[in-house]
Amino acid sequence: MCAARPPPVSTNPQSYSLPPLLSQHGCRMAALWTLPLLLSGCLLGCLALTPPDELPQPHNLPPLLGFNGSDGGPSVDLPMALRVFSVDYHHVQAPFEIVLWIMLASLAKLGFHWSGRVPAVVPESCVLIMVGLLVGGVIYGVRHSAPPTLSADAFFLFLLPPIVLDAGYFLPGRLFFENLGTILWYAVLGTLWNVLGIGLSLYGVCLLAQSSLGDVSLLHCLLFGSLIAAVDPVAVLSVFQEMHVNEQLHILVFGESLLNDAVTVVLYKLFESFLRLPSVSGLDVLLGGCRVVVVGLGGLCVGLFFGLVAALTSRFTSKAQVIAPLFVFLYSYLSYLTSEMLHLSGIMAIVTCAVTMKQYVEANVSEHSNTSIQYFLKMWSSVSETLIFIFLGVSTIQDVHMWSWPFVCSTLLLCLIWRATGVLLLTAVVNKLRRNAVTFRDQFIIAYGGLRGAICFSLVFLIDDFPKKRLFITTTIVVILFTVFVQGMTIKPLVELLDVKRKKRALPTVSEEIHSRLIDHLLAGIEDVVGYWGQHYWKDKFEQFNKKYLRRFLIREDHQARSSILRVYQELERREQRGDEEAPPLVDPRSHSRLLLPEEMDSIRRILSRNLQNFNNKQTPAYSRHTLHQDTTMDRTRKPLHRHQSLGERHTYNTITHWPQVEDGEFSESHRVRAGLSRSHTVCSISPRPVLQDSSASAQTAPADPRPAGDDQVFPQHQVPARRTPKKQLSFVLENEKQQ
Repeated sequence: MCAARPPPVSTNPQSYSLPPLLSQHGCRMAALWTLPLLLSGCLLGCLALTPPDELPQPHNLPPLLGFNGSDGGPSVDLPMALRVFSVDYHHVQAPFEIVLWIMLASLAKLGFHWSGRVPAVVPESCVLIMVGLLVGGVIYGVRHSAPPTLSADAFFLFLLPPIVLDAGYFLPGRLFFENLGTILWYAVLGTLWNVLGIGLSLYGVCLLAQSSLGDVSLLHCLLFGSLIAAVDPVAVLSVFQEMHVNEQLHILVFGESLLNDAVTVVLYKLFESFLRLPSVSGLDVLLGGCRVVVVGLGGLCVGLFFGLVAALTSRFTSKAQVIAPLFVFLYSYLSYLTSEMLHLSGIMAIVTCAVTMKQYVEANVSEHSNTSIQYFLKMWSSVSETLIFIFLGVSTIQDVHMWSWPFVCSTLLLCLIWRATGVLLLTAVVNKLRRNAVTFRDQFIIAYGGLRGAICFSLVFLIDDFPKKRLFITTTIVVILFTVFVQGMTIKPLVELLDVKRKKRALPTVSEEIHSRLIDHLLAGIEDVVGYWGQHYWKDKFEQFNKKYLRRFLIREDHQARSSILRVYQELERREQRGDEEAPPLVDPRSHSRLLLPEEMDSIRRILSRNLQNFNNKQTPAYSRHTLHQDTTMDRTRKPLHRHQSLGERHTYNTITHWPQVEDGEFSESHRVRAGLSRSHTVCSISPRPVLQDSSASAQTAPADPRPAGDDQVFPQHQVPARRTPKKQLSFVLENEKQQ
């Protein structure tokens, strides 16, 4: 098909020029920030290929990504002659524009991370919104019409699930379940406090300003309060991951924002259904409360079911490991879509599904499949998050704005006041039940970290048309921009000013994990003895049930760890292989160490030779942390242990090997030399040798060693028994020698 010649597009380079500040960052910065603008110019050219009369309105958006596309191709004209070259843009318009938008968002994200000192001052979400504002302004100036907007269906069905799935799959389970009561306290009661407080207060403002806001009803104010109280996990994650706050504060803010969305969406749909009723009675309110409980628990059950099915399916993927990661994404997304189909909480469903299947899927699939799952989830969620912030900026440039100073300023002030008072009151109650109290500094960060984002922006467009809908849209955009820019840019300096406790710089070691589990077992036993059924008691009961039934049924027999220590080690290996992006890199202490002198290297070599030779002379097998087997032949032939004799005697006997030892001076020097080799990482394993039957006779006939203890040879040659195995030739190559 031959497309008509497109209308001329303005190619004035001044419309795509960068600000003068860009020249201060060098050529590299100019190149990085020029790419997104060139790509936006290409996008504008593609949009210009569509004639103006065929461009749909901003609310008619394709369900794939939410921006404008053609509803149908132009009329087909039969060509009069064969064309050698032709352009058929309408055939590839939708996928081509999708790729261009994703490319624009990715290049903007790449330019942000290469922008020098900008990431240390401005959060990534702010920069992406500014890029979206710039692109939206350019599109509006060129086309003289509203730029493409992000539809609610595109956001809730395609962009939000990857972010929530990534958050649920990499959710720190121990911290989350230890603070689950506090998180639910903030998410449920705190959200109800904010919704009712903001809604009733705004209704009072509307009553005071009857001239301009008299047509806003109480249910409309409650509906707006339910959507404006939604704390966006996308904005919270993008800001808090850059600050590296302590684990407890991070899980409280993140968990509250994650479950807060589920509550706000349920309350929004509840008030929306109330608005469509001719009148609301007390029975309707009671049924609405029951509906909130059913929606939340229903989403939890749907996610639990699909999580167990995903774990069971992964058990049979040993012969098809290539498609094993696919089941993780399919079952998770299917749980979300099923919940939305049944009008349940899709966020609760996908989070529960991810948390349920994680430990079983990781045990069933291979390490390569685990790596594929982790990287694909991170990439998918990062792209979705970037697109959301880009379209937040683009969608701000609209013709549907309505301004009212009393309503906008009151909403902004009430959001801050009601959230702060709610956090203070709820924390005062919950601190009486917690062992680790939430400090006042953490309370301030929790209250100040209530960032709004795409959740409330998408919900406000779903409101049925009424005279003040445009005012609600404008107020929502102002609240989002204020929380993301003002609060998001100032929260990091406030964390440093208040000296909030930061996250640990290193991953936990195996020893720390083992001791932590030991303390859990001790606390569970203490709770069982005193008759108190606390969290450790129920956690221990669930671990027993999981080990006895779930792991046997959901994990393959050859992949079940025989030891809990082995499971801890495997989990830490996965965590280290994944590489936590939140933890800052550790500084190698050896990077600033000086080179050893030649005499120091000779001394170290001599000490190693002497001690390893003495270690080689022992009759017991060497300890190895890799092989913990017990040699039965040594136990049958070993003599009973004798009591140590005085060190002042000329000859003493080793109580384990029964070898004669040297006198006191030689013993003390050898002891000092061995003490110098603390925590050596070199392990020598030797084969067991037969024990001397008459050690006492050898001790009586063996003369004292006349040589000093500084020599490499400790025992004389004629003291070595006849049946002794040949010595191993040990060579030592030090690290400094390799560097030289």
